[in-house]
Amino acid sequence: MVSQPIVLVVEDDPAQREVLAYNIRAEGYLVETAENGDEALLMVQEHAPDVVVLDWMLPNVSGIEICRQIKAKSETRDTPVIMLSARSEETDRVRGLETGADDYVVKPYSVAELLARIRTQLRRSRPSAVGHRLEFEDVVMDVEEHRVFRSDVPLKLGPTEFRLLATFMERPGRVWSREQLLDRVWGRDIYVDTRTVDVHVGRLRKALCANGGNDPVRTVRGAGYALG
Repeated sequence: MVSQPIVLVVEDDPAQREVLAYNIRAEGYLVETAENGDEALLMVQEHAPDVVVLDWMLPNVSGIEICRQIKAKSETRDTPVIMLSARSEETDRVRGLETGADDYVVKPYSVAELLARIRTQLRRSRPSAVGHRLEFEDVVMDVEEHRVFRSDVPLKLGPTEFRLLATFMERPGRVWSREQLLDRVWGRDIYVDTRTVDVHVGRLRKALCANGGNDPVRTVRGAGYALG
């Protein structure tokens, strides 16, 4: 099984934040919450969420500025952002989308509609979570059948290596820190030493190169690992 998608909810109203978190968890997703912009940016950096649900009106730093900063960084610019706002004018929608928001939802909104919009964004950011086939160069992953091939030759991967490869293949080129991989692959409720990541990356590399071919996993000194 692939790991659960992570949704970050950024909302300064405690009641609204709790309602959103409850309903998103009920869909089977992991939820992180933040009540202001500084906290939101830290969460994005530490947990690499798959979708950010971001309120426009936040204390100190607006949601528009938070969205701009998320989209300005190479490591987070592909993270989908759904902007929530009471501003319903066309000019406000345009401003939100031009800042980089991937979707714009006007308050009051239907929770069911918001969940549908989250699912739509997940199809792009976490294709493995919805059973899509993943490909990178000569490596192919069939998520539904839990099988991996390289140059049409089946590979033998353990469940942890499978989840690790799925994470890499969803965002080729992205550098993942060991802490981010621990959250994504092992889950935050389980204590695992960061050195365990190195062990499983080594096993993944061995499996990927079992029948020849270059090692597609790149070590970025002082930062982590990336595919390609």
